[in-house]
Amino acid sequence: MIEARNLAKVFGGKTAVDGITFTVQPGKVTGFLGPNGAGKSTTMRMIMGLDHPSAGTVAVNGAPYASHKAPLREVGALLEAKAVHPRRTAYNHLRALAATHGIPNARINQVIELTGLGAVAKKRVGSFSMGMGQRLGIAAALLGDPRTLIFDEPVNGLDPEGVQWVRHLARGLAAEGRTVFISSHLMSEMAVTADHLIVIGRGRILADAPMDQVLAGSSRERILVRTDDADTLAAALGSDGVEIRRPAAGRLEVLGVSARGIAEAALAQRILVTELTPQQTSLEDAYMELTRGEVEYRSQGVGQDGQGSP
Repeated sequence: MIEARNLAKVFGGKTAVDGITFTVQPGKVTGFLGPNGAGKSTTMRMIMGLDHPSAGTVAVNGAPYASHKAPLREVGALLEAKAVHPRRTAYNHLRALAATHGIPNARINQVIELTGLGAVAKKRVGSFSMGMGQRLGIAAALLGDPRTLIFDEPVNGLDPEGVQWVRHLARGLAAEGRTVFISSHLMSEMAVTADHLIVIGRGRILADAPMDQVLAGSSRERILVRTDDADTLAAALGSDGVEIRRPAAGRLEVLGVSARGIAEAALAQRILVTELTPQQTSLEDAYMELTRGEVEYRSQGVGQDGQGSP
């Protein structure tokens, strides 16, 4: 279990984490979401004792990370997969970690096979691809057979098979009663992996609820529209609070207007609509709505032709 109480971190006058309180429960996968600069990595570093809180407390399995006598047996973390000496082999890197906790070689071999590193275990880490580095980082996190796992962007650099493997691994660990805390920007994967979500923006908690409640809490209805005059209909629907996407020619995806409202606008413009289908709210839609006003680094809009909007 991970318990944060009024946790805060200030760097040179800038508040990265603003007095947040949350609990990550065992037996489920908890997703940790937020825009770049929201405070996710800083929060994870404070959990692991790498950054000292400016205020508040955070405990793992009932105690601060630094106070555990055998921390690898309590919590395993993947925060920076590249933090490995490049001239060491994968096996020797794991053996060095194992030696600090009296972990037997048999366990090293187990995590190497579990993470699919058997064929490269004797190769130097400096030659590893990003995906192989991620697998080694996960192997190190699992080495002490800990009760709590913390993964920051674990699927970076992994191929589709690797992404699916991480999903099954996370859910399997949670099914064993462990605490699993995952940060990721890959919404489609988080939607099928996480049971519970904590969403953070500008250092503050925006949501802390089960996945289905976060999806149900999205207030903007999403409607798929098919019409031969998409441009005119889009212009008629355009107003504050309405978002219109163009997934394909002759199709609109409208957020913020009911199906009836779209039908009325089409009727007023004498536009033929051949499809009007309410869509189930996706995690990406719910996330974008939650974080709409909390994005610190905002990209320029991209139009249908792929060019930036003026």
